[in-house]
Amino acid sequence: MPRADRENHTMSESCTTDPFEVLDRRFRAYILPIAGLERLHGGMRWAEGPVWFADLRCLLWSDIPNNRLLRWCEETGGVGVFRPDSNFANGNTRDREGRLVTCEHRTRRVTRTEPDGRLTVLADRYRGRRLNSPNDVVVKSDGTVWFTDPDYGIAADYEGGKAPREQEGCFLFRFDPRDGALSVAADDFDHPNGLAFSPDERVLYVADSGWIGTEEGPRHIRAFAVDGDNRLSGGEVVTEVAPHAPDGFRVDEDGNIWTSAGDGVHCYTPSGDLLGKVRVPERVGNVAFGGAMRNRLFICGHSSLYSVFLNTRGAQRP
Repeated sequence: MPRADRENHTMSESCTTDPFEVLDRRFRAYILPIAGLERLHGGMRWAEGPVWFADLRCLLWSDIPNNRLLRWCEETGGVGVFRPDSNFANGNTRDREGRLVTCEHRTRRVTRTEPDGRLTVLADRYRGRRLNSPNDVVVKSDGTVWFTDPDYGIAADYEGGKAPREQEGCFLFRFDPRDGALSVAADDFDHPNGLAFSPDERVLYVADSGWIGTEEGPRHIRAFAVDGDNRLSGGEVVTEVAPHAPDGFRVDEDGNIWTSAGDGVHCYTPSGDLLGKVRVPERVGNVAFGGAMRNRLFICGHSSLYSVFLNTRGAQRP
């Protein structure tokens, strides 16, 4: 394995034999009572943006304040630095061709990593003004790239670089790589954050974590209907998330929402019923489904990477 992997080889350790808190009996169908929470790696300052590479059997994620992308290898359990200067990367995903798509705080842009390692800038300005600090990103089956743009990365130097906001607000954007068009998909957010499509892509869920900046702000997840032209409507609040606020989240094959929270990962039905929790000993920033069967939930805690096996799989969109 690479030198960095040898030096940072991490064996998983069990944190608790039963991390599950059942609040609705329906939750029992999605958990494995014999599966414990595993701590895979530690030492981050703020872990975020996990994305699973099934073809490489590895997970990539961001350590934002340490300005790096890390890689965990399923086969060896080793952890190495994938990109040492990530421009304070936050959210990550893969496009339909398997390329890495990344939100960068310092450069205030969304990039795509090409097969030869080159970075292609997908979006960095809207109407001639710099973006705030792209936060989280998802790619629809038609190739369109959807990302949120709060100002967390320019509020201080810790997660990017302190700078004035040039946009009039914090928006949800849609980028179409076919014609290079960048447009605002929704503009009525305080601080849009995590986002994910339903399995059939007819609904786009978006978190608003404005509560982080002020306790009078929102801390909920909204649901938007998506039509055939990628126009959004609705935007009703599905659920409030506490303690703390929702950050990143993913959707399973039944449409349930697995979201970060202050005490772990919460599982909600598409209609907003809280089924249960995966208790984690630190605040959670984001999650991703992965593993050979897509039934392993990887969890980015504040300073550690965790995982837990579930009796459900991550949504596999069309």
